[in-house]
Amino acid sequence: MMKKTLRRQVSSHPLVLSALMVALLAGCANQDGLSPQGKLLDANTLAGKNTLAAAKVGSAWPDQVWWTTLGDTQLSALMDEAFKNNPNLDAADARTRLALAQAGAADAARMPRLDAAAAYSGIRIPGTVLPPPYGDSYAALKMVSLKFSYDFDLWGGQRAAWEAAVGQSRATLIDAQQSRITLSTNIARTYSQLGYAWQIQDIAKADLQRAQNQLDLVQQRVSAGIDSQVQLKQAQSALPAARQQVEAAHQQIDDGQLALAALLGAGPDRGQQLARPQALQPGVLALPGVLPADLVGRRADIVAARWRVESASKDIKAAQTRFYPDFNLTAAIGLASLSMGNLPEWESRYAQLGPALTLPIFDGGRLRANLSAKDAQYDLAVAQYNQALVNAMHEVAAEVSAIASLNKQVVEQKSAIQTVQEAYDLATQRYKGGLGNYLDVLSVQQQLLNAQMRLASLNAQQLDASILLVQALGGGYRPDADTPAIAASAPAAAQ
Repeated sequence: MMKKTLRRQVSSHPLVLSALMVALLAGCANQDGLSPQGKLLDANTLAGKNTLAAAKVGSAWPDQVWWTTLGDTQLSALMDEAFKNNPNLDAADARTRLALAQAGAADAARMPRLDAAAAYSGIRIPGTVLPPPYGDSYAALKMVSLKFSYDFDLWGGQRAAWEAAVGQSRATLIDAQQSRITLSTNIARTYSQLGYAWQIQDIAKADLQRAQNQLDLVQQRVSAGIDSQVQLKQAQSALPAARQQVEAAHQQIDDGQLALAALLGAGPDRGQQLARPQALQPGVLALPGVLPADLVGRRADIVAARWRVESASKDIKAAQTRFYPDFNLTAAIGLASLSMGNLPEWESRYAQLGPALTLPIFDGGRLRANLSAKDAQYDLAVAQYNQALVNAMHEVAAEVSAIASLNKQVVEQKSAIQTVQEAYDLATQRYKGGLGNYLDVLSVQQQLLNAQMRLASLNAQQLDASILLVQALGGGYRPDADTPAIAASAPAAAQ
């Protein structure tokens, strides 16, 4: 009686109901004071005009098959082989498929679900529990049913979770493209180093031949009584050092062949099948005049980082909606009977309807901790994006500066070699004519060797810097049509 009276009093006083709702909501979990702090860096604020002022400016970006400009058909064939066989690319592709599957699962979670089921449940009730006719008998329930369930996405949380998964899958897909860019530049650089090792071997063999020629000359002079055994021993001592240089260069060739075989995803014998690389010339690449803003859309790592920022912002939205009421519906229809013969009959039908509304009130801080974690993940994604942008600008500037400096050094080194070569020829002629001593010849010969080695090294560095500039400018990456729009938009969580 008291319960009926209380219900009448509550139902007859709307103010009482309002007070109860306010008290209930006041105790609900809330997200007050939680928000991300990260701010995306504007590429145009990264000043680099003065640093890049001396660079040649053009309009073209690196092509997707930029290595063809180096002019070696074997290098192009190696690229194709590596793209088919490299395990790192296989792993990147597998990660992409995994991310796409996860995005598909997130999308499926937003959809209604309909399940069909058939069940059989039997039991024998002992007579010690129930007397006959129920006791000491066996009964079985047969059921067939259709079950429907749907979670109404009132606040867009499931859609945000799906969009977050899509963003991650996009980032992973672009990571796979970045893996190909990294592989192509590593192959080109290793191939360049292999060519450099062959050049070093040529220089070492030429120096060995010079040492042998000098030894022959000294032996003739000793036989003629012009020189002594001192000069002969000096000439003989130059040969082991020259042979050591040849062997060291040969070891460099072996190392380069093994490194290339590994990049191709092949065994070490594959490297021995490589022909000597052609003399590669640094690619002629003008710096695009749209730097730095277009790096945002031309570098795969930056685009992937931007997608991760977008994904993190959607994760925040999904976490925020968990603080709100959730409504879902389950329903089932079917047939149930103890007798198989009666199962198809209309009287065996049953139906079930289960709408449910839930609102988090007290969860010990779980929802706030989850939202705080999503805010931190967003800030981390923003910081990684900003760092990728800063790194990109500095990599471009570093390679532009290196190329400019190396071009000047090569010119000076060629001049130095010409001078040293003339000095060596003169010292040899004077020695043959008896006007100079053998120590002068040895000294100038060593200078000539060092100068030639230095020029080969500068040429290799020049080519390496050219390849690294291609990589710094995106390595030929071409974003999809929707990527620039995504890159230009700010995530909702950052507004």
